[in-house]
This record gives sequence, structure tokens and C-alpha cells, in this order.
Amino acid sequence: MSVAARATDIVKRFPGADKPALDGVSLEVEAGRITGLVGPDGAGKTTLIRILAGLMAADEGVAELLGRSPGDALDELGYMPQRFGLYEDLTVRQNLDLYADLRALPGDEREDTFARLLEFTDLARFQDRLAGKLSGGMKQKLGLACTLVRTPRVMLLDEPGVGVDPISRRELWSMVEALTQQGIAILWSTAYLDEAELCGHVYLLNEGRVLYSGHPDELAGRVGERVRRVTGFAGTRRHFLRAALDRPDVIDGTLQGRAVRLLFRDGAPVPPAAALGSGPDTVLEPAPARLEDGFIEILGGGPEGTSRLAEHYRTIEETGQPAIEAQGLTKHFGDFVAARDMNFSIPQGQIYGLLGPNGAGKSTTFKMLCGLLSPTEGNGAVAGQDLRKSAAQARASLGYMAQKFSLYGTLSVSQNLDFFAGAYNLSRSAARDAKERMASIFELEGVMEMDAGTLPLGFKQRLALACAVMHEPPVLFLDEPTSGVDPIMRREFWTHINGMVDKGVTVLVTTHFMDEAEYCDEVSLIYRGEQIAQGTPDMLKARAARMLSLEDTTMEDTFIALVEESDRLREDQDKVAA
Repeated sequence: MSVAARATDIVKRFPGADKPALDGVSLEVEAGRITGLVGPDGAGKTTLIRILAGLMAADEGVAELLGRSPGDALDELGYMPQRFGLYEDLTVRQNLDLYADLRALPGDEREDTFARLLEFTDLARFQDRLAGKLSGGMKQKLGLACTLVRTPRVMLLDEPGVGVDPISRRELWSMVEALTQQGIAILWSTAYLDEAELCGHVYLLNEGRVLYSGHPDELAGRVGERVRRVTGFAGTRRHFLRAALDRPDVIDGTLQGRAVRLLFRDGAPVPPAAALGSGPDTVLEPAPARLEDGFIEILGGGPEGTSRLAEHYRTIEETGQPAIEAQGLTKHFGDFVAARDMNFSIPQGQIYGLLGPNGAGKSTTFKMLCGLLSPTEGNGAVAGQDLRKSAAQARASLGYMAQKFSLYGTLSVSQNLDFFAGAYNLSRSAARDAKERMASIFELEGVMEMDAGTLPLGFKQRLALACAVMHEPPVLFLDEPTSGVDPIMRREFWTHINGMVDKGVTVLVTTHFMDEAEYCDEVSLIYRGEQIAQGTPDMLKARAARMLSLEDTTMEDTFIALVEESDRLREDQDKVAA
């Protein structure tokens, strides 16, 4: 394979920063292959891609595209930025026309090119829809189509799967993989480690340095003998995971339904089950290693099990009533039904997950229960407060973290904390104590005077969660709280969430990370505005395994299988009706 893009000893410094954003980074992107660029938030991935795209100059080192400087090879380059870079007030077709103008695509080639791209991305039936009205997955497909208006030889994709549901991510991946058959060189930056596992070569970037370069299997193989799946333990899975992560010989752990998956420290012998202090029926069995295991180890391991936030959180008094209830919640926008007949009841001290593709109705259901949208039909209650009769009291009992960063970007971190303390009616002394506590727990002390809008994504998410829990609410609404952040940060968030649940807090969460659904006590799968499945993660996985004639299945495969089953049932109903 020929090298289509190369970075050699790249150094990039930004004024006021203590360390270089990139510190001697070298990388090669070969034609006909997807090269993965993986790393925590702030590792330097976007900076490197922008240098390769000719949008930014390196302070030291050399960047090349097709043997030339990036500025001399722009006609051969396709670039898809991390944030949706299209025009939301233009239609799908108008965005394609605009990019065709920018890339000087001859008029006599446009119809054939557009027809091919619209078929390739399955957007033909949406070409008159405003881009701003597309789901997250369709926006990314449109971004890919605009990048391909003139077929490039090199494509730089900066986290194209962020905020996109598993079905759309798989479709996007299949489209990009098909492009490699044309010899296109692709650099794919990602926070999803399952995507990185599919790459032919990965670079792991951290604090501006390359920590690993090679095939994904080689990194996973480094920890292959130290991964264990634990079952049969006494007590709750959250208690067991917290205790395990506080052990010095455990560097990472995650929930998988009723089981817990642990990664033991290099050089430390895997202990017998009895040593975990978890009951006589505990079983440890080897589990397949994943790229994420090697990623976590090379970064020094995940967080400990005990949450400092939970340690300082009040214990929520037991009421004996459901913490959140939805009874036939339905929302119409004109003739469009965004959510239909949503029904569930969440006991206090549990995590309930809403899963579904982009545009399925999750956020609409979420906003109705938060009191941000009035339901067209049905009723809801939060912390015993009826949403129709006592919406203000219900909102006072919850903390809310929006899907998109919803704090005030032109206010500093300190000012945002002050604002939310006032919004929650905290007294002056309570506000001061809460602010100091949040700054310490979420490690915000060094950025308190920075404008919130300029923070790296990981710090934005920390600040958003800090603002949501300042008043220690009994109910917490988290709308895709970890979208786009790296695995270390995701584990930090779930350590806090699990700890708060142990204090009696009830959590309603939406997520596109199917492994995070495993942390939920129960989930609802929402598709086309309706609930198509409901139950524990293990129940849904068992159902999908029977459908697929498998002994076991992942939560992501379960998600896709249940959505596809719903489509088949709908098609059968349509045929009968016809």
C-alpha cells in the first residue's frame, strides 16, 4: 500500500498552554485502508487532522498529502469536521449544490453525481428536507455525501460517529469501508473503541504524543490473560463493582447485565473468587480481551470505584412511591407524532435507560417528563409531583443534563456555577459550599475563569453534570451525558452515577453507547415514536439471542435485531392493510 498522507515529527503549541498540543507526532495513512486515530478528549486528534487538512500550520515538523504540502493537494482531499459543518437552513439538495459550486463540479456532471451520492447515503427521499431537521445519523451521511461531491484520494473524518445511534454508525462505517475499495485513504478519528477495532491500523494519542501504533488486535493481546467475567457474587452488582475497582490489583471494570467484567493489573496474579469477598457462589472465568482493555491500560487505568460526588451527596429519603412515572405520554407536532403512548414506572434508586435510533422520540419523552414540553395526551409524575398540576415543583426535584452543551458559553465556569446555584435557590453559604465542592470533585479549579464555551468537551460535560447536581436532587435526567467523550471520562461519569444511585437517587438516561445500557436496571427501546421493547438488559439480550439463534449476544446486536424485527412487523402489517 502507498502512503497517501504523512505527518512527521509534528509539534503544535497554542499561546498560554503549558504543554504542546502535539509533541513530535508522526503518522502514516495508507491508500485503500481505514487508519484509526484514537485518544482521550484533548489528546490532539482534531489539531492533527486540521494540520493535515491545511487548516492550521505546524510549528515544527512536516505534513504531507500525496507527497505535497496540504495546501497544494486540496483538490484531492475530503474533510469532514467534528461538528456538523453544513448549512442547517438549506435543504439536503441545496447543501449538495453549494459543495458542488465550492468544488467546481461541472454542471453536466451534477445530476449523475448527486443521484449516486443520494443512493449511496439513502438520502434520496429526504433531499427537500432542511439539513437542520435531519436526525444525527442523516446529518453525518449528508456530511459524507458533500465530502464526496468530487471523489477524493484522501479523506479526513473527525469523529464522524459522535452522537449517532448504532444503526447509523454501522451504515456510516459500511459506506466509508466501501470507499477503501476505490483506493481512497481514510483517517478516522473516533471515541468509539468498537469502531477503532475495525481499522487496519490505529494510533493512540494522549497529551499530544503517540503512545501506540499498530494493529488493534496487538494492543488487545497485551492484556488477553488478565480479563475476567465475574458472576454469582452476593449483593448488588454496583456494590461489587465499586469494591472491585477500589482494589489495587484491578485497573478497570464494567457492568455487563448481572455480570461484572474486570481487568487486572499487569504483574498482579488474578485472585481466586473467594479473595473478592463476594460470596461462595462467585465464579471468575476468562473473557475475550478488547481494544478498549488495552486502551485503558496504556492510559494508566480507569477511575477507582468510590465516587467523591456520592460521598458528599445526601441520602434520599425512601418514599415508597415510584420516582418517575409515564402514563400514556404522547406528543404531537402538527400531524407528526414524535412520541406515542409511553408507559413506564421507575422505582426510587434505579437507573432507567431510553434507547433508540436518532429521531426515535427519546428526547421528546425526556423533555415531557422534565416539564420542558407539555404532553398532547397522557400524564407523568416526577418525585410524586404531577407534571400537569405541579410542573414547577417537579422541576425543582430534578437535575437535568441536556443532550447538547446547554450552559452559558460566554460565562466563565465560576459564573455558570453561580448562576445555577441561584436558579436552584441555594442560600449564599450553601451556594458557596456547593460551588467549592463541585470544583474539587470535577477537577475544575484550574479552569474556573475560562469561558465555558472554550472548554474541551470533557470539561464541558463535567461542568454540565456539576451544575445539574449542585442542589443534590432526588431525580436526575441525563440526555446522552457521555456523547463524544473518551472511555476514561465515561467511566468517571458512571462511577458518579452508580454512587448516587446507591444514595437513593433515581436516574433516567439516554445513550448511544450500548455498553452503557448494561448499567441500567431496566431499559425501553423506542423506535419511530413507540416503545417496541422493555425489560432488563439481560432479558432483552436473551430475546435477541433466541431471534438470532445464538447462545449470547451483545447489547448493540440486541438493539439492531429488535429494531429490524419491528421493521419486519410493520411491513407485514402494511401488506395486510393493503
